[in-house]
Amino acid sequence: MTASAADRADVLLVGNPNSGKSLLFSRLTGIAQKVANYPGVTTEVRSGHAGGLVIHDYPGIYSLEPLTLDERVAIERLEKALADPGTKAIVCVLDATRLERSLYLLLELLPRARAVHVPVIAAVNVIDELVGPSARLDPLGLSSAVGCHFIGVSAKTGQGLDELRATLHHLDREPPWDERCAVPASIEDRKRLARRLTRAHGPRDDVLLKSQERIDRVFLSTALGLPVFLLVMAILFQAIFTWAAPLMSLVKDGVAAAGTFVGGLLPAGIAHDFVQDAVFAGIGAFLTFVPQIFILFLVIGALEDSGYLARAAVLLHRPLGWFGLSGRSFLPLLSGHACAIPAMMAARTIESPRRRLITVMVIPFTSCSARLPIYALIIGGFIPAVSLVKGLIGLQGLVFAGVYVFGIVNALLAAAVLDRLTRRKLGGRLGDAPFVVELPPYRVPGVKPILVAAASRSWSFVRRAAPVIFAVVVVVWALGYFPHGSGHLEQSWLASLGHLLEPVFRPMGADWKSAVGIVSSFVAREVFVGTMGTLNGLEEAGEHLAQLSSALQLGGMGLASALALLVFYATSLQCASTLVVMRKETGTAKAPLLAFVSMSTLAYVGAVVTFHIARALGAT
Repeated sequence: MTASAADRADVLLVGNPNSGKSLLFSRLTGIAQKVANYPGVTTEVRSGHAGGLVIHDYPGIYSLEPLTLDERVAIERLEKALADPGTKAIVCVLDATRLERSLYLLLELLPRARAVHVPVIAAVNVIDELVGPSARLDPLGLSSAVGCHFIGVSAKTGQGLDELRATLHHLDREPPWDERCAVPASIEDRKRLARRLTRAHGPRDDVLLKSQERIDRVFLSTALGLPVFLLVMAILFQAIFTWAAPLMSLVKDGVAAAGTFVGGLLPAGIAHDFVQDAVFAGIGAFLTFVPQIFILFLVIGALEDSGYLARAAVLLHRPLGWFGLSGRSFLPLLSGHACAIPAMMAARTIESPRRRLITVMVIPFTSCSARLPIYALIIGGFIPAVSLVKGLIGLQGLVFAGVYVFGIVNALLAAAVLDRLTRRKLGGRLGDAPFVVELPPYRVPGVKPILVAAASRSWSFVRRAAPVIFAVVVVVWALGYFPHGSGHLEQSWLASLGHLLEPVFRPMGADWKSAVGIVSSFVAREVFVGTMGTLNGLEEAGEHLAQLSSALQLGGMGLASALALLVFYATSLQCASTLVVMRKETGTAKAPLLAFVSMSTLAYVGAVVTFHIARALGAT
């Protein structure tokens, strides 16, 4: 049942990109919204409850005159919400370190809000970064000059949030604005007023930006910036494999102990076999790799929060342009290493429709977190755990990074092909736009926010993947269990199906079990690990295997087959949700169809070539 407008109390949260809206939303509502020190993180309107109020977090905008697709969508939704009688207030989030620019949006918003009698509160965020006599803020002076509430807050530390909540709940007790404070109608007059207000009541920009400029001389220089970027990426990939190892062992031991305990409670029979071989062998094999997904989200979150990623986008704008992309493509491509779905939505911030289309099309080439368990399974089982460069770099971590680089190279090559095709077929209909990106201030990442965000995103991934994995695992277990029961896998229905599929995948070195795993994972690639865990659990008649990779080796998989499988999963598009979102973001069914057919073909051919080259070089 939907509440009437009179019963609702909607509060609209608006502001510039990277002003801290999402973190403020999380603080007010308790909902773990994704936050980052990078413009364009929020791409959809998010809603949450806060003490009788409904807070709506809108995507960041610089002005009420849209320049990008995401800004146009956000402004259309904002204008619709302003006309809704249920809207009780607007909270315009300003950045205290960029007050002049933030004030311009507020001055644009005030006349429209006053026309429909909606009060506006200006929440001046990040006041915790105003240190020293030159970095002052005068909320009372701003309130008097502009004619609306100004409240200094810090979404990071919680400072000023109680005052903001109290003001929101007591708006009906006082006039929402001062009618005597008129806002200029012209753009230039509003800019001059914003500059005058900042000089009179805000911090000095030159003091705040001085230290940032010194650091930017390193990160944005061609000579030093690129080596720093490569070092940061190397640390990211090495961390995924080394930092997660203790957590992976803990999860593996926990799953094994739980399986032994639960199995001991059940009598021998079909129920016991199902719990041991389907639930703990299948789902347990997948859960073992969740710590690596958590580490991936954690490191990316720290890089986002620090302000470095925007510099990387500027640094890579020219190289990406050689392949038909832009610096704004960098964040969606990097986000694709977590999940392709939000990465495609993040591409809405790209002004050029043609480059936005290319970016969306090539994002599936990047190695998302669903591929991570497969990579870890193969690399951990078939690549020796030896150290290089006096123990600073592990061979497994190096191969891990190589697989990710392989995906990036594939994405760039595909982008170059699409660039030529779209230039030829579309001509000027999807023209380019100049590259403009905001450089946010450098910040020390908040430990608690990035830990909470990484945990939330990891749990979201598990929650989304687990039902699909469980459903497939149950089907695989049932086909492998019947008609003769546990311990007779070769005589099962699944073996018969697998032997029918085996000739198709034999050229890439796959046996019938791997063929079943590959086919079962076309709905979602993360299903592969659960399927292989179930298959090997069935063959061992419920006996717990220390590592699934060891079971694959015992089953006859060699290094050549493993490398071919690695190439296949690094290239193929096996995610139904990605195809659906690609259809939505591009507006045509041709895009996902082209992506699926081309990537599946490339994956198969690449795997076959890899297998035979590896065999020729002596790999067994």
